[in-house]
Amino acid sequence: MDAPRAVVIGSGIGGLTAAVALHRSGWQVTVLERAGSLAPVGAGIGLAPNAQRALDVIGVGDEIRSLAAWQGEGGMRRPDGRWLSRTDSAAAAERFGGPLVLLHRATLIDRIAAALPASALRTDCPAHLVDPGVAGGRRAMIRTLDGTMEADLVVGADGIHSAARATLFPDHPGPSYAGFTTWRVVVPAPPEPFAPHETWGRGALWGSQPLKDGRIYAYAAAVAPAGERAGDERAELLRRFGDWHAPVPQIIAAARPEDVLRNDVHQMTRPLPAFHRGRTVLLGDAAHAMAPTLGQGGNQAIEDGIVLAHHVAPGGDLGAGLAAYTADRLPRTAAVVRKAAQVSRLMRLSSAPAVAVRDFVMTTVSRLGPGLVLRTFDGIADWRPPQPTYAAGTKDTPAEPRWAPAPEDRDVRR
Repeated sequence: MDAPRAVVIGSGIGGLTAAVALHRSGWQVTVLERAGSLAPVGAGIGLAPNAQRALDVIGVGDEIRSLAAWQGEGGMRRPDGRWLSRTDSAAAAERFGGPLVLLHRATLIDRIAAALPASALRTDCPAHLVDPGVAGGRRAMIRTLDGTMEADLVVGADGIHSAARATLFPDHPGPSYAGFTTWRVVVPAPPEPFAPHETWGRGALWGSQPLKDGRIYAYAAAVAPAGERAGDERAELLRRFGDWHAPVPQIIAAARPEDVLRNDVHQMTRPLPAFHRGRTVLLGDAAHAMAPTLGQGGNQAIEDGIVLAHHVAPGGDLGAGLAAYTADRLPRTAAVVRKAAQVSRLMRLSSAPAVAVRDFVMTTVSRLGPGLVLRTFDGIADWRPPQPTYAAGTKDTPAEPRWAPAPEDRDVRR
């Protein structure tokens, strides 16, 4: 008997993770990507221990951990350089069971895609969901340039402006502008060493983080009208951040104008009613686009892919499996979306009195103990997948998810 067929629309981080996990569990998987190659759009990404443990399920976690570059202290600063709070990499790793790993998106995409058969990937292949199908009934249908194809399962991993989401839930408003824009760039490290940091100003922030290969991943955010663009985004960074503390000006100076990526931030603060319909399921930004202020967008997409494969084993009840996936993922991701939105509101503060109060609170909390700062990620970075993994502390016993929805989150499971 032939293996059931799963079609993944989109080859981003979440889509590829789901494809590998489904392939390993016995599905025949095809990934359809509209772009001509898997070259990712983006610069760097941070993978917290929750995503690393999820990647353990598909055998990639240890390889990702080996790319960890942050050692020693880091923390949050003001534009004049004064430290608001300090965090130690060892303390973070001890609290959450692993390091924070910063790496280039291309590296992550390559590592995950390598676990798929080459025949499973079809690039330059735009796909449109025609019929989500019926669990236990007719198969889902996808249209491509070559015609139509049927599938026992369709995974909509087609990003923040997901066409699959619009087909499943046409009445949902989708993502809305979060009120700020972002820049990202990867550059050679400046001559003088520095501690990794995120610097918060008035309606703006800057982050400088080391990569294993010696380069620096830098990101910035600022309140701006939606759709606003500068002719030269490097010059725009100099205008906004050129007088901030070192190494911010030096990093901007090392960037080429064409290497600076700018994207407006959109988020889905109104959750979907479900993450599935019929034989079709959503994951990643298609299901729960969030502000990047917790660095969890890609991490949650990886979790999605692993949990989905856990619930839809070939030969099982697909409808029940997809319902279980929604029950597991919707309340968790809705809570992370809300927390990311709360943090972004603090970042967007621009009046001098409000910023002074925010900075005072950050400094006070840090002085009370670095563990208080890390508590922001309690219930997020300490998550474990439902499957056994080879991660530290989980070799001999199945890992249990350590996150449970707060009472106010549980009603979104309906």
